[in-house]
Amino acid sequence: MRTVTIRRISQGFFLALFTWLVIVTAWGDAPWQLRGWPVEAFLQFDPLIALATTLATGVLYAGLAWALVTMALTVVFGRFFCGWVCPFGTLHQALGWLGRSVRPGQAVRANQPHPAQALKYHILAFLLAASAGDAFVLASRSAADAPRWLFPMVATGLAAATFFALAQALRHRGRAAMATALLLATFLALGRLLPYNGIVTSSVQVGLLDPIALLTRSVALIALPLGDRSTHFLYSAPRFTQGAWLIGAVVVAALLANLVVPRFYCRFLCPLGALLGLLSRNALWRIGQSPASACTACKLCERDCEGACEPSGRIRSPECVLCMNCTGPCEPGILAYRTRVSEAGERALPDVSRRGVVLSLASGFLAVPMVRLAGRSGPDWHAALVRPPGSLPEDDFLDRCVKCGLCMRVCPTGVLQPAGVQGGLETLWTPILNNRIGSSGCQLNCIACGDVCPTGAIRPFTLDEKLGRGSHQTAGPLRMGTAFIDPGRCLPFAMDRPCIVCQEVCPVSPKAIYWRPRLVPVRDGLREVIVVDGDAVRVTDPPMVAGRYGSGDYRCRVPGRDDLAPRRITGNMSNTLYLEPGDWGDAASPGGSILVEAVLQAPYVDPDHCTGCGICEHDCPVRGVPAIRVTAESESRHPAHTLTRVIGPPRSTP
Repeated sequence: MRTVTIRRISQGFFLALFTWLVIVTAWGDAPWQLRGWPVEAFLQFDPLIALATTLATGVLYAGLAWALVTMALTVVFGRFFCGWVCPFGTLHQALGWLGRSVRPGQAVRANQPHPAQALKYHILAFLLAASAGDAFVLASRSAADAPRWLFPMVATGLAAATFFALAQALRHRGRAAMATALLLATFLALGRLLPYNGIVTSSVQVGLLDPIALLTRSVALIALPLGDRSTHFLYSAPRFTQGAWLIGAVVVAALLANLVVPRFYCRFLCPLGALLGLLSRNALWRIGQSPASACTACKLCERDCEGACEPSGRIRSPECVLCMNCTGPCEPGILAYRTRVSEAGERALPDVSRRGVVLSLASGFLAVPMVRLAGRSGPDWHAALVRPPGSLPEDDFLDRCVKCGLCMRVCPTGVLQPAGVQGGLETLWTPILNNRIGSSGCQLNCIACGDVCPTGAIRPFTLDEKLGRGSHQTAGPLRMGTAFIDPGRCLPFAMDRPCIVCQEVCPVSPKAIYWRPRLVPVRDGLREVIVVDGDAVRVTDPPMVAGRYGSGDYRCRVPGRDDLAPRRITGNMSNTLYLEPGDWGDAASPGGSILVEAVLQAPYVDPDHCTGCGICEHDCPVRGVPAIRVTAESESRHPAHTLTRVIGPPRSTP
């Protein structure tokens, strides 16, 4: 069997496996639902996610240690992940093949190396620098406050980035190593001497362009909801995604670009491909010519080259995705996958300028502090940004969340949605609660989002911890926020209409929503009595809406006669009220008056019991802007976000 055929089988297998794992990321006990499937496996094997979160937090999350396997295999075999495993790369290759069939005869020209292929290395430098801002903070701590392995980890990341920036210009590994050591020593010295004052910080944004996170998000939030609209196999009701147009536009544009340039995203934009390219530039196994003199420069090897790595000349090793398409049309033995360096020469370093990389690193390092100047994660925090239960404090959350969408996919009610930029640019596509768009709020007995998060941005938590039971009783339940009633829109307060929906659906015990009675005369409720016929009282105009007062929430009384008990209204016609049995004597005789009142159960929220689940907001009968809304006040993850500001003792003046 030809190598290319084996590669296609591998691509098809991993694409099918990826799709299956996204499908089974659903809460339930069916065979195609969450029953121990490793749904986050592709993300855990992603080196870019592992490197970015480790730089941002100083900790390699246990599940992401699998990325070390991918890195080690890349050092040995080259960019096998891009050409044989990556499901997003498989889709690009398929669309690129379609583009070549539409435009025959232009394949060789489309596969020529282009200077813009350096763009992905600048993107990689920017994203890693944005993730490494807190390394400055970690370096400024004393050894007693940080793990012993922290500084070697920081040193390794900085050395790799600096070597990449300098080696192109210096062309000498010894000089590059000396420059790296000098810059690293300066960095650590400044970190020791200068106190941390919040000037620099980090935020993991690799999920915006990382191919695995991007495809996971697109399939989970766009493809599956669209495909299930008619079958209702995956969802019991149509699933919605806020901001779907932007998520869809990104992935559709990336795929359609292959009709113009094969593997457009992989060649020009993919930061994971850039990282794997750096790891594979001196791979043990590689594509190369042997002997170089036998090559006739027919360019047949470049007709189907997926990486635009110029195998007919000095092959660009970091760009080769091991598609093996070049070995087929070439005369046997000239181009082969082997352990020897190509005799025609290699370009071991990408064509990236030192100034460009340094500028990208500086831009990424400064971008996050500039975004944080808006205070959206500090004093001007966005209270409507309600995170899932178990979420880390906001700064730590942004250091881990890769916007993959698995938590939104597994949410049984669809209440978890991708955020926009309401909480700042860095919150784009991170999970928040939108209690109006799903089938309900956050279910009381659901802990699925913490089970599937690949980076620990939503930490795993137990049902006892979420409900505040057992050993967690003292700490209380996990709170996402607090519900607030808007009296200007609440039916009992603003419109004198009975409603206790929010109190009825409140799932906690004791209920966080309770009611107090209010007696309110209805409009035109004071009526003159015309005829009394037993328990039926005919009154004067204006006419009433038939059945309006028959809900049991209305009553009649005789004005000025507090000694007579009010009587509940059991029904009404346009000019007739039907009352429960009773005796008013002559107090309600013809010519007298009666008053119709609404017995309202006005809702109130007890913040000590509210967890911010949002079920009340979802079921509120007031459409548009609901009369009860959940905000992030008093969320468990951030003590500073209390409902009321704690007022301390006055400052002493000198």
